[in-house]
Amino acid sequence: MELVLDRVTKQYGAKLACDRVSARMGPGVYGLLGANGAGKTTLMRMICGVLRPTSGSIRFGGMEVDSEAYRASLGYLPQEFGYYPEFTAQDFLLYLAALKGLPRQQAGLQTEELLELVGLAPQRRKKIRTFSGGMRRRLGIAQALLGSPQLLVLDEPTAGLDPSERVRFRNLIARLGETRTVLLSTHIVSDVEHIAGTILLLKDGVLLQSGNRRQVLETVAGKVWTCTVPAAQAEELCARYPAADVHPEAGGTTLRLIAPEAPCAGARPAEPNLEDLYLSVFQEVSGK
Repeated sequence: MELVLDRVTKQYGAKLACDRVSARMGPGVYGLLGANGAGKTTLMRMICGVLRPTSGSIRFGGMEVDSEAYRASLGYLPQEFGYYPEFTAQDFLLYLAALKGLPRQQAGLQTEELLELVGLAPQRRKKIRTFSGGMRRRLGIAQALLGSPQLLVLDEPTAGLDPSERVRFRNLIARLGETRTVLLSTHIVSDVEHIAGTILLLKDGVLLQSGNRRQVLETVAGKVWTCTVPAAQAEELCARYPAADVHPEAGGTTLRLIAPEAPCAGARPAEPNLEDLYLSVFQEVSGK
């Protein structure tokens, strides 16, 4: 089944939070990448039926976003995941399964399977208030998977997690993307780089690019440079160009810059990565 966005627009007065966003997404992991305020959460909420588009349409497998069948196919982890701190992990999932209308036996089986999947089976009877941030996010994934949805929408799922939890979370999401459509919204470039087969760049509500890693990096091909310069010159260059890396050394400061042509004498071309692309699109510099 495909998630199809057709000219999806959300307008608040004179402000366009999302401007005619169109995309098609089949099974796999899709990384929606953008700075804070780019319109990612607004788009995710429209996909999940929390917000109604001003215009345009959203369908999954031909089902309208406001249909019961669409909602049954959807799993959602919002950026701010709400929970009952005095519930145990097991009781929380059983409660949400009941709200989703799952039969008791199916709810019990899925609760055990999902706790195992997200690595919380040993903590099933512990209260959620005792969980770390990473454990709560994993519980959030488990609740989103209740009912075996084929469309999984995750809004900033790794925000606030330590590096080990982030890696564990990314590995889990990659496995889930083997059998369903997973849309992952984030401003953390490494999350997208490691697990997303398709990357979507959203800026000021406009979908700028969509493609695999190689395709989207074509935008910055031939525009990434490294150089080693005196500290004063490094400061000047960083004010003119997006800097992906600034590394002071004994012989000067080594920079990784995004520029349309060599930014200084001795600059060497470098192979671009997603962080370079992100900075070229989203980082503001003082001017050239």
